[in-house]
Amino acid sequence: MSDTTVRKGLDLSDPKMRSIVLFAAMFVIILIVGYVQGAANTTLLLTQAIAYALIALGLNIQWGYGGLFNFAVMGFMMLGGAATVTLSAPVNPLFWDSEGPILLGKALAMFLVGALVVMAARQSHRIGIKGGWKVALIVLAWFIAYVAYRSQIDPAAAYIESTAGYIGGLGLNPVLGWLIGGVLAAIMAFIIGRISLGLRSDYLAIATIGISEILRAFIKNMDWWTRGTQTVSPMPWPVPLPQQYQADGVSISDSFVFARLGFLALALTILVVVFFFIQRAYGGPWGRMMRSIRDNHIAAGSMGKDIKGRQLELFVMGSVLIGIGGAMLTSFNQIFDPSSYQPINHTFMVWVMVIVGGAGNNLGVLLGTFLIYIAWVVSDPLAQAIFKNLSAWSQSVGWGAIPEIDSRALQMRVFVLGVIITIALRYAPRGLLPEVVQKQK
Repeated sequence: MSDTTVRKGLDLSDPKMRSIVLFAAMFVIILIVGYVQGAANTTLLLTQAIAYALIALGLNIQWGYGGLFNFAVMGFMMLGGAATVTLSAPVNPLFWDSEGPILLGKALAMFLVGALVVMAARQSHRIGIKGGWKVALIVLAWFIAYVAYRSQIDPAAAYIESTAGYIGGLGLNPVLGWLIGGVLAAIMAFIIGRISLGLRSDYLAIATIGISEILRAFIKNMDWWTRGTQTVSPMPWPVPLPQQYQADGVSISDSFVFARLGFLALALTILVVVFFFIQRAYGGPWGRMMRSIRDNHIAAGSMGKDIKGRQLELFVMGSVLIGIGGAMLTSFNQIFDPSSYQPINHTFMVWVMVIVGGAGNNLGVLLGTFLIYIAWVVSDPLAQAIFKNLSAWSQSVGWGAIPEIDSRALQMRVFVLGVIITIALRYAPRGLLPEVVQKQK
């Protein structure tokens, strides 16, 4: 083989060669992590990484395809988690044997009546009420609807919390809960998008941050629905649990590996299906239209494209994947704890995955997701080992021990992410695998 051929074979400026080399490097890293941490921890890491990959692909649809700044990732993940609690958590007989369902039904009926009142007020111009009078009527309708709904939901919530704790779930298959999580996120994204997508990109980012915090506060305080800070646990799995393998005589260590491998196979199947469809959509006419809107929405609008409508499509589609990923994580971790959701873990980290991998490139986003999640998980034990060795050395020279090593090591996760995003923006601002746009011949 000539030198020219060798140089061409290792040309990292070629997108295909670059992808092969980087994914090969990622698999080597996974093998090293698996060798050090063992099969049980590696399957845990990979399954969680796949759930985050779904979330990152959802964000890539919104930002990479459409240039939409969505900082409400955490909120949509929580919606997915809350939905899987409602669908798949065990049935609570204390709730169903009480008057709770009737009280909740009354609250739901009042909610629908309130919605109809508001909708009627919005259509008041048809009977000649316009201008300031219409605005005043809409405000009055919202006030009446709010008071009427609270008059029913407050006593219902107090009764349920005092008699049954919370409503519990429906005991259905968790996969159905994941789907409903996606639907719930889509509905919320539609409402948010209709209000916020007319804003400029930076204002949209600020608005979604606020919406995410509202969703977190809302779910965290709905004790009658999600148990709030008391958490819902254990959540069921769609595949056999380790305890079921142990009942069949499998050792404890092997049972965790087998159970997590089953969950991993199911999650990987969903990821492959999702990736296939969004990749096809990206390369088709729909994807080209979305990129034209992203790159020059004024020109696209002058050609008759419905800019806000198309952006709303992207916002809803991306939120569906975020909701499904959030629901999958809740099922896998077997706990829904609203207090555990933090912007740094559930919004910032996903953004880093997309930026480092390459916005607009689905393969790049997958690469970035696995690399960042591995760095996130490994940085804690690695930092602990470094701090403990440094502490032993500092004691040997009389400088004393390093205090609070555990908490310091945990905080190193954020430091590592900060270093990675800084280096990525400096040396690869378009990501490790930048978007490659195929030009029409």
